[in-house]
Amino acid sequence: MKRVACIHTVYSVIADFTGQLRSALGEDVKIHTLYDDFLATDPADTGKFSPINHDRLRLDMRAQALTGADIIVVSCSTLSPSVRLLRPEFNVPVVAIDDAMVREAVARGSRIGLLATANSTVEPSRSALLAAAKAAGKDVDVRIICDEDAIRALKAGDRPRHDRMVLEMAAQFADRDVIVLAQASMAHMEKAVAEQMGIATLSSPARCIAEIKTILEAIP
Repeated sequence: MKRVACIHTVYSVIADFTGQLRSALGEDVKIHTLYDDFLATDPADTGKFSPINHDRLRLDMRAQALTGADIIVVSCSTLSPSVRLLRPEFNVPVVAIDDAMVREAVARGSRIGLLATANSTVEPSRSALLAAAKAAGKDVDVRIICDEDAIRALKAGDRPRHDRMVLEMAAQFADRDVIVLAQASMAHMEKAVAEQMGIATLSSPARCIAEIKTILEAIP
């Protein structure tokens, strides 16, 4: 039986992501979950993803590799730059939540709106978009809007307020070709933002899950 080992940093993401992953992969795949909120809360408090955070992520990834995983998945965009640095240390595929999303965003247009609710995610997401653009041989203009009050509302259990704030921020992206929702915690707003703006809107979980499925299907 194939195994997927996930690392999550936001509790509200776990059930949605695991449910979607199970639906896509079926019952013949084991899913192992590790929850480490420190890797999200500490960068939010300090404003940076520190060497200590990087080492902690390495330990989390090693712990998940010990499950016998066929693939390791990290669902927090703040961690994505470190995930990409740590990949060579593992002999199984390591997927960052936003890998597929940023590639698609760059393919869809050069004027990208990046919507975030955590400052710690902004630079990692921006860097990922620029790296994807460079790999595709094109220039992009990334405009960023971030309001941390939204994620605070979500963590406090006020999802309606979070959702209203996401729509309010999205309204400022009328001149963009594509809108990117930087965090998995906003994925449920993809359709609402797209309908409000009439602009292609991308979130990471569904695209990440499709990538996971493709990778697993290629493993004998």
